[in-house]
Parts: sequence; structure tokens; C-alpha cells
Amino acid sequence: MAKEALLRFGKPLLIVAAMLPLAALIYAALSNGLGTDPVKALIVETGEWALWLLLACFAVSPLRSWFGAAWLLRFRRTLGLLAFFYVSLHLVVVSNYLFFWDWAVVGEELSERPYIIAGFSAWLLMLPMAVTSNNWSVQRLRRSWRRVHMLMYPIMLLAWLHIAWQVRSSYFDAIVYGLIIFSLFLQRVKKLRKSC
Repeated sequence: MAKEALLRFGKPLLIVAAMLPLAALIYAALSNGLGTDPVKALIVETGEWALWLLLACFAVSPLRSWFGAAWLLRFRRTLGLLAFFYVSLHLVVVSNYLFFWDWAVVGEELSERPYIIAGFSAWLLMLPMAVTSNNWSVQRLRRSWRRVHMLMYPIMLLAWLHIAWQVRSSYFDAIVYGLIIFSLFLQRVKKLRKSC
């Protein structure tokens, strides 16, 4: 009974839960609760939620294998689209408050900060995945659909580089995220070897 309820209401609840951090962020922005550097707070918060949702999406297949939880697959597409939403929001915040939608500023920042190139490249690779995350595309593209969604592998690598290249003092977060991503990659490599 509980499993049936989870499968029936899980996606709407997941969407609502994923929107709560955004609601909290908007409230904090409107009430001057983002601290002394509100722009940095917006960039960091949207970026972190984008990464966590990406990790959650990427973890679905390994978790399914480890715990035999096939029902998790029902939420992978939703998690992926939510991750794309937060990555896009992160990009809009950066473009608005750091680049001011000025291509001269963009060019200067790209030459000085390679992590921005990694982040933007990850977003570009997510575009075709987001566009094809629907039943019509699955039926239309068939085997090509799987190839498109293999882009998740370079996306995760680029997401990690986006974090690692920003490090100025402590590498702790970059190492932790790197170990998580590596362990999720490892599970997929083992699965590919078994199928060969």
C-alpha cells in the first residue's frame, strides 16, 4: 500500500520538495536574508542544488543495482529535469549578476575562469537530454535516445571540474564530490563489463 502511494504521488511530491529550496531562496532575497554578499549566496545555492539533483539522478541506476529498487527508475527523468531547471537557474543568475548579459564581460571571464567553461559546457550537454526527456522522443529516437542520454557521463565530469577548478583553499568538497561521482561511475563500468 505504501509503495503504491509512493509510485502514485512520488513525482508530484518530489517536484514540490525540489521547489522548497527555491521558495526559501526567494523569501530570503525579498527579506534581505542572503547575508553580506547576496549575489554569491544566490550563485552558490542554485549551483549546489543543481549538483545535488544531478547526483541524485546519476545515482538512480547504481542504487537500483545495489538495493534491487527498480521503482527508483520512475523518478530518474523527473530528477534529471529538476537538475536541468536548477542548472539553468544557476546560469541565469550568473549571467545576470556577474556577466550583466554583456558579451565583452563573458569573454573576459571565460579567459580568466576555466571553471565557467566547464559549467556552461555541462549545461549545453544537458539541453538535448532535457528536450528528449519525454515518451515521444523515446519512441521516435529508439536506440539513438540511449546515446543522447549517455551524455550524462561527460556532464558529471564537467560538473566536478566546475567545482574543482574553483577551489582556492580547501579541496574537501571537491574530493567528496569526486569520490561520490567516481563510485557511481565504477558501478556502471562493472555493469558494462558483465554485459560484455
